[in-house]
Amino acid sequence: MLDVAVLLSVGRHPASGRAVRAELDARALELALGLADGARIHAIHAGDPGELALRDYLGMGLAELTVLAARDGDVADALAAHLARLRPAVVLAGSRAERGEASGMLPYRLAHRLGSQLIANAVSVTPLGAGARVIQALPRGGRRALQAALPVMLTVDRAAPAARMSAYGAARLGRIRAIAVESIEGVAGTVPAVPADWRERPARVRPRRLRTMVQGSASERLRSIQPVHASGARLLDLDPPQAARAIWQYLLDEGLAEAGPPSDPESGSVRRGV
Repeated sequence: MLDVAVLLSVGRHPASGRAVRAELDARALELALGLADGARIHAIHAGDPGELALRDYLGMGLAELTVLAARDGDVADALAAHLARLRPAVVLAGSRAERGEASGMLPYRLAHRLGSQLIANAVSVTPLGAGARVIQALPRGGRRALQAALPVMLTVDRAAPAARMSAYGAARLGRIRAIAVESIEGVAGTVPAVPADWRERPARVRPRRLRTMVQGSASERLRSIQPVHASGARLLDLDPPQAARAIWQYLLDEGLAEAGPPSDPESGSVRRGV
């Protein structure tokens, strides 16, 4: 029987901020549930066994969910030790979490510790004897078929099939089995706490570089698409006239304004480009 482990985390609702199932992890569980009946699914979460959002995963059809009782800190050691004991053929996980660091590095760290290969951006997996056929998502809607030897770890892309709705009855009937981190063989002591000097703040959206629109047919516009490379300099502590001249020079360099000097910013009039 094929053993499949699915790593599940607690997500954050984008509007209310309340705890919910993580979208990418739920898609990973959907892939696992879509495998043949011969697959044995091990759903694993590292965190608080009393988290109510875990019931959303049980409502997708799981009979049991294992929780490694780690309240905070780095859970890589506990997960690696637990997976080493289970020895699953396939490990599925979302590409990144929705809370905490959300760096997306945990699957790579686990694959390194387990000596397993990793395929990112998976949207489908099909067991084939001693291996598996994985469909990988590529930029702009592309797909690539890969043959992977087992064991393999897969990070699931947003293009994977959407997760099914969580049924209330199944969520109530499912069982959460808690395991103390200290009881896992190969994990010494408690999970290290988050350093006190770390600070959490919302991510800042980076501004997009302006581009000159090319006129012509659709095929001509597609052929004109080129990668945009960030360049330029940071101008700090400028007075308004200097800032206006710097902005005007940037618009001229990008071809977004007509050539010719603008009116003096100190006079209150500004020449607009077409």
